[in-house]
Amino acid sequence: MNTVLYLVIPCYNEEEVLHETARQLKEKIEIMISKGTISNQSRIMFVNDGSKDKTWSIIKELHNKDSLFSGLNLSRNRGHQNALLAGLMTAKDLSDVTISLDADLQDDIHVIDRFIEKYHDGYDVVYGVRSSRAKDTWFKRNTALAFYRFQEKMGVNSVYNHADYRLMSKRALEALSQFKEVNLFLRGLVPLVGFDSCIVEYERNERFAGESKYPLKKMLSFAWDGITSFSIKPIRFVTLIGIIIFVVSILVTFYCIIRKLMGDTVDGWTFLSCSIWVLGGIQLLSIGIVGEYIGKIYSETKARPRYIIKEILDKKTV
Repeated sequence: MNTVLYLVIPCYNEEEVLHETARQLKEKIEIMISKGTISNQSRIMFVNDGSKDKTWSIIKELHNKDSLFSGLNLSRNRGHQNALLAGLMTAKDLSDVTISLDADLQDDIHVIDRFIEKYHDGYDVVYGVRSSRAKDTWFKRNTALAFYRFQEKMGVNSVYNHADYRLMSKRALEALSQFKEVNLFLRGLVPLVGFDSCIVEYERNERFAGESKYPLKKMLSFAWDGITSFSIKPIRFVTLIGIIIFVVSILVTFYCIIRKLMGDTVDGWTFLSCSIWVLGGIQLLSIGIVGEYIGKIYSETKARPRYIIKEILDKKTV
C-alpha cells in the first residue's frame, strides 16, 4: 500500500527517553514498511516544545543519521496541546494519515497496525482507548472517572479513557485546521470534527524513564481548560442560583413584612433583611444574565466552523 504515515510526538525535556523511543519506533515503522502496510515515505516527527535540555540536539542527531526521523522546533514552550497541533498541521500536508502519541511510550505502539487497518476500513479518526486503569493509583483512577463524568454533565463531548493517542486522516486534519481557537483542548475538539470514528483498546505501559510532565496541579488546570473551552454551563449554573435566590428573596420579603405587621420585630430588622436578600438575588441574577451574553461572545470568538462537509454528490445536467 502507498499510505504515507507520520507519527507525531510532542517532546518537552525528553532527553532521558528519546533514544529508546526512537529505537522502538524506528523498528516498528521499518517492519510496517517491509510488510507493505505503509509507504517508505512515512516518517517519525518529533516536535520540540521549547525544551531546556538536550532534546532538540538529540532530534537533530537522529535526523542527520536517518531520514526516517524528522523534527519540528518551536520557538519557545507553548504547551503540549499547541506542540501537538503544530506537528499535526505540518504533517497533514506531507502524509495521508497521522498518529499522535507521547514520547514516553506509555502508549502501546504495537496497536499502530490496528489503527491503520481501521483507517483502511473507512474510519477517518481512530481513538486509542485504555482498556484498564488497574496500574493507576486509587486516587488517579477515581479522579479520572470523576473528571470524565463531570465533563459529560457539562456537555463536553469526549472519549472516555482516551488521551491523545489517535489516528487522523488528511481530511480530518483539514477539518481540524478550520478551528481557530487558541485555548486548545484537542480531546474535545476532535470529536467536533465528525467523520466516521472508532476506538482501539490497548493496555497502557509504565513510563520507562524520566518524569511525568503532567503533575496534579497541571492536570487540574488542563481539566478546567477543557470544561471552560466547551461549555457555558457553569455560567448558567450561576444564573440558576440567581433565579432561585431572587425567588427566595421575594418570599423572605413577604415573611418580613408579615412579621413587621405582627409587631414581632425590632426596629430596622425588616428593612435590613429585605435589603440583603433582594439585593443579593438581583446581583446574582444580573451576573448570570451578563454571563449568558459573555458566554455567547466567547463562543463566537472561537470562530469554529459552522459545518464540515463529509462528501458531495452532484450530478450536473446540461
